Amino acid sequence: MFRLSQYSTLLALSTRALALPSLVTRVATRISDSQLASYAPFTQFARAAYCPSSKISPWNCGEACSSSENKDFQTKLVGGDGNAIQLYYVGYWPTQNAVVVAHQGTDPYKLSADLTDFRFFWKNLNSTLFPGVPSDVFVHGGFAEEHVKTATTILDTVKALLSSSNASTVISIGHSLGAALAELDAIFFTLNLPGVYVKSVTYGTPRVGNDKWAGLFDARVPDFVRINNMKDPVPTLPYEFLGFHHPHGEIHLAGPGEAYSCPGDDDATDSECTISQVLTPLQWNVDDHNGPYEGISIGTAWCN
Repeated sequence: MFRLSQYSTLLALSTRALALPSLVTRVATRISDSQLASYAPFTQFARAAYCPSSKISPWNCGEACSSSENKDFQTKLVGGDGNAIQLYYVGYWPTQNAVVVAHQGTDPYKLSADLTDFRFFWKNLNSTLFPGVPSDVFVHGGFAEEHVKTATTILDTVKALLSSSNASTVISIGHSLGAALAELDAIFFTLNLPGVYVKSVTYGTPRVGNDKWAGLFDARVPDFVRINNMKDPVPTLPYEFLGFHHPHGEIHLAGPGEAYSCPGDDDATDSECTISQVLTPLQWNVDDHNGPYEGISIGTAWCN
């Protein structure tokens, strides 16, 4: 999961007054049962990203690999060590005729990955990997440095799969730190795969960049949801008063069978949305970060 204790020195500053001096009122809408159920295969893909590569290559990782919607998945590439480089996999999903790229989130017992979460200095995106991105777009430095380690290798495999499968869609998926990498992937694929439809589904996503990043993402990746579970504090980090902003796409799980679509970027003030539910550390529930997301928990402990 995303390392929380490292932000303890900032807790005294994490009040709503500091974070958002002015707000636009936006009203959430209840998500139907069928729409909520439709996210289950993506949740299983995010769960599978925590499993050892030896289980992902043959797509034999227990429940995460055997759901009715994704059991036909065909793995093409696995990589990472879960520490210096997060685990990841790439493959073809016949059910959706899509290429899927999934990244592992943070394992709290792996020091290098924890430090990636904490390195929240600003950084411009690599101009070779992200051609044409304006210089006023800044992102979390640790996330950007992690992303660049695997970007080219993943892109080469995605291109090969698009060609061999005749798929026209790429889906990036992840949880926690993996969600931040999936968010970066979504823009990366949009810029480097012209004519390909890019979709992204993430879970417990921390803020990745500044307001210019959020604006770029909103414009380039309309098919995006970031699913937050109950009182999970990770989507409130790094703090807004440090300049970080989420893009659109929040779906907030308020409880089993109850979820809301929260409009706008970081300004959905409805009582059912994260920024109203998790105002201060006193309201945090760290256990909610791993789920369950509609009955599916995500993390190393649930890779079986």
